[in-house]
Amino acid sequence: MEERININVSSTDYESTSKAIISTLRNLEQMVHGENDFIVTDSEFAFGWHFYVVCVNKSLVRKLSEQMGPDFDRIKGRGLEHKFLMWLTKKVGQKNLKVKLAIKEEMESSKFGIF
Repeated sequence: MEERININVSSTDYESTSKAIISTLRNLEQMVHGENDFIVTDSEFAFGWHFYVVCVNKSLVRKLSEQMGPDFDRIKGRGLEHKFLMWLTKKVGQKNLKVKLAIKEEMESSKFGIF
C-alpha cells in the first residue's frame, strides 16, 4: 500500500476549494507524469464550514521534490510533508479562496494532548 500524506481541509466553499485543489493536483500529476495519486473525500458541514480530507501519495510529492530540486528545499517547513503542505497552500491561496490546510495526523495528536 502506498504511503500517503493526509491533509485536513477546512473551507467555507467546498465546491470552489475542492475544484481548485483537484485542479492543482491534476496539474502536478501531469507535470511529474503521475496518475491516480490523490483522493479528495466528501465534505462534512458544521458551523458554516466544510471539512474534508485530501490524501496524496508520497511518491507524487517525492517526484515534485525531485523535479523542483533546490527550490523545493527552500520552501519553509520541516520535512517532505510540511514543505508539500506549504507548496499546496501557496498554490490554492493564489486563487483567493478561504481555506485552511493542516496535516491530519498532527491535528489528531494535538487534540488529545499528545505531542
